[in-house]
Amino acid sequence: MPLSPRRIALYVLAAVFAAAGLVLAFGGVQLIAAGGSWFYALAGLGFIATAALLFLRRPEALWLYAALTLVALIWALFEVGLFWWGLAPRGDVIVVLGLLLLIPWILHGLDAGESRVEHPFSSHALPLTGAIALTILVALASWFTNPFDQQGEVATAQASEPAADPLNGQWLSYGRTQWSQRYAPLDQINTETVSELEEVWRYNTGDTKMPDDPTETTFQVTPLMIEGVVYLCTQHQDVVALDAQSGEEVWRFDPGIRPEGSRQHQSCRGLAYRPAAEAPGSASADAACADRLYLPTADARLLAIDKDTGETCPAFGENGEIDLWRGMPNRKEGFYYSTSPPVVANGVIVIGGAVNDNVSVNEPSGVVRGYDAESGELLWAFDPGDPDLEVPLGPDQTYTENSPNVWAPMSADSELGLVYLPFGNMPPDQWGGNRPEDVERFSSSIVALDTRTGALEWVFQTVHHDVWDYDVPSQPTLMNLRTEVGETPVVIQATKQGEVYVLDRRTGEPVLPVEEIDVPQGAPPGDYSAPTQPVSAMSFNPPELTGADMWGATLFDQMACRLRFQQLNYEGRYTPQSVNGTLVYPGNFGVFNWGSIAVDPVTQTLYGTPGYLAFIHRLIPRENDTMNYVSEGDPGLNENYGAPFAVSLKPFTSRYTGLPCQRPPWGYAAAADLTTGETVWMRPRGTARDRAPVPLPLPVGVPDLGGPLVTAGDLMFETGRLDYFARAYDSRTGDKLWEARLPAGGQATPMTYLGEDGRQYLIVIAGGHGSLGTRIGDNVIAYALPEE
Repeated sequence: MPLSPRRIALYVLAAVFAAAGLVLAFGGVQLIAAGGSWFYALAGLGFIATAALLFLRRPEALWLYAALTLVALIWALFEVGLFWWGLAPRGDVIVVLGLLLLIPWILHGLDAGESRVEHPFSSHALPLTGAIALTILVALASWFTNPFDQQGEVATAQASEPAADPLNGQWLSYGRTQWSQRYAPLDQINTETVSELEEVWRYNTGDTKMPDDPTETTFQVTPLMIEGVVYLCTQHQDVVALDAQSGEEVWRFDPGIRPEGSRQHQSCRGLAYRPAAEAPGSASADAACADRLYLPTADARLLAIDKDTGETCPAFGENGEIDLWRGMPNRKEGFYYSTSPPVVANGVIVIGGAVNDNVSVNEPSGVVRGYDAESGELLWAFDPGDPDLEVPLGPDQTYTENSPNVWAPMSADSELGLVYLPFGNMPPDQWGGNRPEDVERFSSSIVALDTRTGALEWVFQTVHHDVWDYDVPSQPTLMNLRTEVGETPVVIQATKQGEVYVLDRRTGEPVLPVEEIDVPQGAPPGDYSAPTQPVSAMSFNPPELTGADMWGATLFDQMACRLRFQQLNYEGRYTPQSVNGTLVYPGNFGVFNWGSIAVDPVTQTLYGTPGYLAFIHRLIPRENDTMNYVSEGDPGLNENYGAPFAVSLKPFTSRYTGLPCQRPPWGYAAAADLTTGETVWMRPRGTARDRAPVPLPLPVGVPDLGGPLVTAGDLMFETGRLDYFARAYDSRTGDKLWEARLPAGGQATPMTYLGEDGRQYLIVIAGGHGSLGTRIGDNVIAYALPEE
């Protein structure tokens, strides 16, 4: 006798239960063996038992599955509480299969004798109906709660600085001033008016990623606005001048960048400016090249450009440029360049540079050099491998190879005569067995130098023997902090590992307490682990990950992520590198990166966009100095030629869905009290709209790469989330007040200025980021309030 359609449907569903049960049981047993949760194996047995009862057409399958549903709900609440994004992967498959069981067509296929199972409220089906309903109600309740949404309000404070704006609404440096606060004392756009912001002009540079460009080709510039003109540089270092009110092009300069396939980065974060008033002697605003812009290039040159004409300044260096390869060891085109703007202070232009990541133990030097801002003459060179080096070098001399470098923007205090340098690592990043002790003291450190002589004033190390790529990635921020002993000049440094150090910028001594804590030990052969690491009173370091923090789209890939988590080496932050594979959290993407932070000097508040993504680092023993283990062709990133290990660096994501293996939120906007170090508010921000397979604006909280802007209008602006929006928040509470859709990724820091027409403008760059996979563009967008 042929099977009825209902019987066939029942058997198919039973097979689905059996398959799900076998997967959970198999993975769950492995998880138990690795020291993880028992739930998945037990749930697998429950699925298999339910499948067996369904094959037998027994209504007890409904009772058993009701019990499994309730147990799963209790377990989920125990692990994550009322948190939707934690509950969803623990219950989605269970609820969906439960709803399928309750379809009357399926219920009719069960043999319950005289008491037929006809609908979800039949006696045999009622317990499962109740269990599913309860699970759905809990899920709905959890949608309106978020244990990671820390709310608060910034207290007002008496202004410590004059209300007048000394820049008259201009933006003269990468962080607006040499102090790099990313704070504008402008309030025309404020919490009451920001909702009326509208696009008023857009300029397309025409410069986008080329076929031979590296993956990390990015439009990350923060423009300047000087005397009614906006100045910016593009990915390939074209310099563009735009009318600040209309966006019309005033002039454009092409530096003729030499193409080079070995380059890791193709980007320009900004320009430096030297006004005529700071020019020596008789220079004036009427003299040629008195007002200067300085452009670092991807082919290792430093150019001086006339601000008004866009022409190079022939008296600077050699025909308007300086060759930054001069004095460098291990010259190889594409392996040394500067993506961040230099800083100009006390008549000196100070510039560092970046090297390709972890190619070998014989990379160019991390030397930082100071040049006369007028003539381009080399005044000094700070070589971390030889801090007492005198210039000029002899004909056969070079700077120390492979030394720590400064790739992020710098800051300066002209009155103190100091420049503040955020130093990276001595390559390779993940193995430190070859680092001389006298050189390593500058790795992952904040260094203060005399701007005129380059003499070392002080050094503060943020990570001892850094083997996690926790180089100091962001521009130091300067302000005067109100303390018990009066106003103290401080430098504030945000880091990848989440610590924010507040130091006396005269001495490098901590103003907010810093303590050394014990950290995990067990370095690979030939290396060692520092016994302690410095922790600041102001910290955005997240809690250590546990198995309960593992995530996924479903119960299955969540289980797979938990299994991977148990198999990796992880004892918390600063777990040593390993051949087995080390979970690094926070990852080297950073809690903070080059976008840095913003501070409000009036309320003494720090604003940031902390992000949280874990990475897997795996050391791979090298058999020789030439074979590629983790890359293809040139430049051989992370191959570490000459070291014992190459390194594989990957985000900690699901093998099946590509989603992060750790639960969201992955990105926040935050405010913290600089006088106490306490976080005032920390709100998950950003959606999965442009990252998920289905473009739904799910508010998971995604990372930001670009950094914040704060204004006297009680607003915090950001544009760098991995969804394509510019947003404004109430800086007192973190509440979202405005957003505008962008045509591409906004991985740059926004800026604002006062136009000659009296309107306040907000400038947003939407150019995307190759490594992050955001949409590439060439957009410069200006927003303002409607004209009256």
